[in-house]
Amino acid sequence: MNFELSEDQVAFADMARAFAQKELAPHAAEWDRDAVFPVEVIRKAGELGFCSLYAPESVGGLGLSRLDASIIFEQLSMGCTSTTAYLTIHNMVTWMVADFGKPATIEKWGEKLATGELLGSYCLTEPNSGSDAASLKTTAKRDGDDFLITGSKMFISGAGSTDVLVVMARTGGEGAAGVSAFAVNANADGISYGRKEDKMGWNSQPTRTITFEDVRVPAQQMLGNEGDGFKIAMKGLDGGRINIATCSIGTAQQAINEARAYMLERKQFGKRLADFQALQFRLADMVTELVAARQLVRLAATKLDAEDADAIAYCAMAKRFATDVGFKVCDEALQLYGGNGYIKEYPMERFVRDTRVHRILEGTNEIMRLIISRRVLAEGAAEL
Repeated sequence: MNFELSEDQVAFADMARAFAQKELAPHAAEWDRDAVFPVEVIRKAGELGFCSLYAPESVGGLGLSRLDASIIFEQLSMGCTSTTAYLTIHNMVTWMVADFGKPATIEKWGEKLATGELLGSYCLTEPNSGSDAASLKTTAKRDGDDFLITGSKMFISGAGSTDVLVVMARTGGEGAAGVSAFAVNANADGISYGRKEDKMGWNSQPTRTITFEDVRVPAQQMLGNEGDGFKIAMKGLDGGRINIATCSIGTAQQAINEARAYMLERKQFGKRLADFQALQFRLADMVTELVAARQLVRLAATKLDAEDADAIAYCAMAKRFATDVGFKVCDEALQLYGGNGYIKEYPMERFVRDTRVHRILEGTNEIMRLIISRRVLAEGAAEL
């Protein structure tokens, strides 16, 4: 079992780190303060392949593994958590269109999504259907060669500023088997957008409600077959859990980097903070937990790449553990700054705000515990 990165993975990480340091980190505080969605920077990311990391090469994607993508997203999130989190969502949309779209849909949108020329949003969550995705109420009713989509989606990242929507809607009866997936023009007649939400964090990406009123979508823009939507959504969420866990790890690593530099410089009672053993121990615990979280995320990504039978459970464990650890490490790093950690001159309070939402997204951590416990009760923890 080799835990070392390959030469290619080191090169990917170096490229992502350079981009994060040049294009993301210098602007992250401004984007957060002014709620700027940095479209042009996202398109620059697309030029390097960061908008289509695991999309197939047939549409211009890099065709990388989920492990490779995690290594890249970790470096990017060290520059800007919020913008990287949006990039992970766009990557999922690109992959869904490229892997499940019909030839005409792929030809229409695949390459432009892969390069970042067009941006995507993922539309699953509804006002009364969050973690219980199989109960969604948005409908898609057949009308000749088209479907008419009616309903509403909420908490949609990028909504109002993106070009392509992947929409989960009910084409059949109740439950998971009645859900289908569609690629939809974000500016189609009948689509309206709510106000931009004023959020605690993730401020460099807009979040809005989307309302669909008899939105006409060609049947050929269905992804997969009728009734495949829930399966596609769950496949997306397994990878999404790896991605959001990775964003937590990258942000926590940057929080430790910043806290270390602060401890080496800041003096109290005639000594550097770094010379106080109690603070050294605290830093040691932060690093230990972060390394454990990183290894679990990479193990889960490897299981997902291998299509392991327990990949779902491992993705849930990685998401639960890494998002909890990521938030905890950022909070502890803020504490090491004392009062300075609470003011916006320093990045710690932004790290805390941006990582807090990760414990809610892609299924709350309580849902992750449910997935894990069901697996353990069914077959036993020793088998994992």
